[in-house]
Amino acid sequence: MPNVSNLVKTIQDIMRKDAGTYGDAQRLEQLGWMFFLKIFDDREKEMELVRDAYKSPLPKSLRWST
Repeated sequence: MPNVSNLVKTIQDIMRKDAGTYGDAQRLEQLGWMFFLKIFDDREKEMELVRDAYKSPLPKSLRWST
């Protein structure tokens, strides 16, 4: 796995090219949400394996894997 700081820098460089984001504060907020959603998705996959009756609180269309 690559170094986290290098990964974040690479993502920031890509986001800086996007005309839809204005400033580092907005990019940082979006990056935080992306990390949260990815981690949440990984935990959900784990819960689906561990608990038979686990049901995601998120609709399928809003999940990271979709």
